[in-house]
Amino acid sequence: MQQIKGIFGLIWKLYIALVFFVFAVLFYPFFWALQLNESWRQFGFKIFILWSWMIRIFCFYPVRFKENAPLPKAPFIIVANHSSYLDIFLLPSIMPQHPFAFLGKAEILRYPIVRTYFKALNIPVYRKDKSKAGQAFVQAKKAIESGWSIVIFPEGTISEVNIPQLLPFKNGAFRLAKDLKVPILPLTFTQNFHLFSDPTIILGPAHPGVVDVYVHPFISAEEIEVSTVDDLSKKCFDLIEAPLKMAHPELMKKM
Repeated sequence: MQQIKGIFGLIWKLYIALVFFVFAVLFYPFFWALQLNESWRQFGFKIFILWSWMIRIFCFYPVRFKENAPLPKAPFIIVANHSSYLDIFLLPSIMPQHPFAFLGKAEILRYPIVRTYFKALNIPVYRKDKSKAGQAFVQAKKAIESGWSIVIFPEGTISEVNIPQLLPFKNGAFRLAKDLKVPILPLTFTQNFHLFSDPTIILGPAHPGVVDVYVHPFISAEEIEVSTVDDLSKKCFDLIEAPLKMAHPELMKKM
């Protein structure tokens, strides 16, 4: 039975890859053009929202807000758990109210079409090069000062084991929030890890289904100013982890 589920999951991943590729090709000229003029980036985010909606519709991933707290005044930093590429694909249509950029690993720039999409709106992090890693935070500060919010996955990567248990948080997002005195908005995705598992896990789970999202109450700039980086990291960790424990007690009991 498990093998049959794995084969269905593989077929579903191939279907999603096809949908992704078709719309990537259709929208490619627009994202290529965005790199020619910085002032066009705002329009580019609207295209990114449309692309995200296409993934939701054609891949049968309706979104359900299990908690939907009010958003802070932009710009702000979004921190979320990261257990699936769906976290990235769907976030623009889940939070279309304010333009944002992803702070993500530079390895994604290896892929030709995806590279153009990423460079048009987002900020690569070169984790193996400390000098370039510092440049990413300079770019993030510049984006926030220009009114753009930033999405950071504080786990730093998708875990390879014990999903959906959280990996320890890295402190970059919380240092950036303190430096720039901007709010933090924590998010939790509770189902994405089995709706679309890592494509490198060939027979890993993948199927259509409801994407459950928790938009937690934001942490204000005033609270951030009087809190330590460690305190902010722990508070966000606890907020993001709570719905995972509630939705998957059998998977989280070892924590």
